[in-house]
Amino acid sequence: MSRFFKVFQALSLVIRNPWLLNKVLDDDRFWKNKVSKQFGFPSGLPVIRAEELFGDFSETVEPFAFLDGGSLPTDLALLKKLARRIPHCSYFEIGTWRGESVANVASVAETCFTLNLSAVEMKSMELDQRYIDLHRFYSRNIPNVIHLEGNTLSYDFKALNRKFDLIFIDGDHHFKMVKNDTQKVLSQLIHENSVIVWHDYALNPETVRNEVLAGILDGCPVSFHKNIFHIAHTLSAVYLPGHTGEKYLDVPVEPSGSFQVDIRFHEGTPSHLLKL
Repeated sequence: MSRFFKVFQALSLVIRNPWLLNKVLDDDRFWKNKVSKQFGFPSGLPVIRAEELFGDFSETVEPFAFLDGGSLPTDLALLKKLARRIPHCSYFEIGTWRGESVANVASVAETCFTLNLSAVEMKSMELDQRYIDLHRFYSRNIPNVIHLEGNTLSYDFKALNRKFDLIFIDGDHHFKMVKNDTQKVLSQLIHENSVIVWHDYALNPETVRNEVLAGILDGCPVSFHKNIFHIAHTLSAVYLPGHTGEKYLDVPVEPSGSFQVDIRFHEGTPSHLLKL
């Protein structure tokens, strides 16, 4: 069977069954090909070790639920370390969920804003009521956390009338939304030294999530690409103005060291929630 006939046959199948296009677009091979051919990142982003940025990577992460849908401890430690080194840090995030990330950053930043879909919109999407109610679990009533409601496709970011030092993009992880969120942040919320962190750039610290990477690269000016990195041992990509590097992960990774993890469980309700 000729290559032309295969392409014709595939197009005919998609025309007769449009849902097949979604399967193609969900295939990681499609996104890997896009980031390789269109953007020149066949191996994902270059990698920086957190120790190279901070001198050491010691941090206390609290709260941390060890439940589905959250970040790795190293992702939250990264956010805190980045916020610590910015005097009077102003932080903005897209995607609140249980509020773990903003609750961690709020302990070291001056002001924190977190944007999430409203309960009404989540209900209209037929999301489970218990899931809706658990949003903001850790972050409600923290004094320096401002909760915002809205859909990033239509939210008026300009009305905030301020720029942020550290921005965490952790909303919908499909290409369209990653690109949208990135473009909105870049056009309205950053200054020349702002640091941007994208969560779930990776499926795990050794495996790129190419659909997210495609959204990041397509949402940023090409001039930004040389300053975007994967931070080793995290799921996060970071835009670091002024930093450059060309080291890539050699997968599977040979550990150059290890982390010390001290686990303590605190029974009951976080103290700031007792105000409810």
